[in-house]
Parts: sequence; structure tokens; C-alpha cells
Amino acid sequence: MMTTTLDSGTPDTAVAWPQRLALGWPVVLGMLLLYVPTLYDLWTGIWLTESYAHGPIILGLAVWLLMRQWPEMLARRAARPGRGAWPLAVFGLLMYVVGRSQEILMFEMASGVVLLCALIVFNYGWRALRRQWFPIFFMFFMLPLPSVIVDAVTIPMKMAVSYATEHLLFLFGYPIARSGVILQIGQYQLLVADACAGLQTLLTLESLGLFYLNVVRHTAAFRNVMLGLLIIPISFTANVIRVVTLTLITYYFGDAAGQGFLHGFAGMVLFVSALTLIIGIDSLLQYWVRWRADRRVAGGEAA
Repeated sequence: MMTTTLDSGTPDTAVAWPQRLALGWPVVLGMLLLYVPTLYDLWTGIWLTESYAHGPIILGLAVWLLMRQWPEMLARRAARPGRGAWPLAVFGLLMYVVGRSQEILMFEMASGVVLLCALIVFNYGWRALRRQWFPIFFMFFMLPLPSVIVDAVTIPMKMAVSYATEHLLFLFGYPIARSGVILQIGQYQLLVADACAGLQTLLTLESLGLFYLNVVRHTAAFRNVMLGLLIIPISFTANVIRVVTLTLITYYFGDAAGQGFLHGFAGMVLFVSALTLIIGIDSLLQYWVRWRADRRVAGGEAA
């Protein structure tokens, strides 16, 4: 039976794993020393807030995607991996130092992604890294963005969601009025918050749609492109559904219900409605693609 050999001449079998473990444990220990404090800060900080509660979910899904792609990555292992890994590692460490010392959480978290890329290149090469491009890209959805960018995008989004909510409920006969992002329904007044219709919510739903696309892996390019483009209006619609749900909960059950337990339930409504819309539109696209294929076959038979 043939066995592949490493560059050093050692057979790439189970015998080589103790040697790899002996060489790799300092790197693993170093990564733990760097990022265990970061994870602790995240779990006790922004990941407890509604705007960034998606962070651990995205991290868990990204790790699952990495493991899912691992066999394909190993199949593309370069004969001499490691070229270009050190500049990438130095860049990642500089990002960590700047982010940790200056309390720039985006740099501190992004440095972990960069160092992961450096480790993959060092052990398996650039071709192997390209097999992991989506899990790496997916991790960036958990990064906190600068407040200037968030505010610039969130304000018009909140206005649009508030406008759509007002007109939709008014169409169904509810006593509702709007002033900016403040909704007045009956005796209750609601402020559409950033967490209900902000940029982070849009990015979370966008990541959910991209994750769905990566898992199903459609062969039809048209279906992938159309579903990817429709994720943004799907996200907006899901936000409107969430605000409408909160507004109706407040109208029928009072302000305490809207701001209490049912407020968290509306967050579940957001993701369930978004996932339902994604699957529903994907099913329609699947039907349309099959319909076009059947027409082509019928046209060929007629000819």
C-alpha cells in the first residue's frame, strides 16, 4: 500500500501525528492565551446585547463550516506549504496588539481570522486556504463595525421600516400615526430602536441567507445569484414583520408585554420569518428553473 510523504520524508500516516502535535502545541497554547480573554470579553460584553447576540451563532456556524470543508482542504495541500504565511501572521499579530491595547474590538477580533488564515497557509498552502474562503468570509459578519458606519446606514433603514409599518397597519384599519421613527398606535408610543431595524440586524440576516446558499449549493448559477440579490429585500421584509409584531403586541397586551418577554419573542419572529422567506423564494426559483428546463426540452423535442 502506498503512503504519501511529507517534505521531510516522514510518511503522512498516524505515526506522524505525535510529531505534529509536539510541534503544534505551542501555537495552540499561544492562540488560547491571546483569544480566551477576547472571548471572555465578548461573552460578558457585546454578545449580551441584542445588536450583537448573533456573534456566537456565527462563530459556531463558521467553525462547523471549517470542519465541513476540512477534507477538501487537505486534498489540496501544497507540496511545500508556508510561503507567504509569515507576513500574514505578522499582520495579524499587529492587528491584535493595536486592537487590544487601543480597545478597538473590530481589530482584535479580525486579527484572529487573519492568524487562522496564516496557520492554514503555513501548514497546507494557499490552495488549501481557497477551499476555506467561505467560512473565513463568514466570520467577518460577527465583527462590530465602527459606529459612524452603523449610524449612517441605520437611520435611513429605521425610517424605511417605520414608514412601511405605519402604512401596512393603517391599511388594515389600525389607529396608527408616525413621526420620524416614533410610532403612535392607540394610546401607546413606540420608538423603533437600532436593534429592531439596524445595520447589524441586516448583516445578521444577510449572513443567514449566505449560509443557506453555501449549505444547499445549488448548481444553477441563476438561482444562486437571484437568491443572493433578494436576501437584502428579504431582510428588510423580515424587519418590518418584527416591528409590526411588536407594535401589535403592544397594542393588544400593553407596553409591559411589548418591552418584556414578548420583545425577545419578536426577535425569534425575525429569524423565523427571514428563513421562511428565503426557503419560500428559493422554492419559487427552483420551480422557475425547472419550468425553463422543461420548456427547453419540449422545444428540442418539437424541433
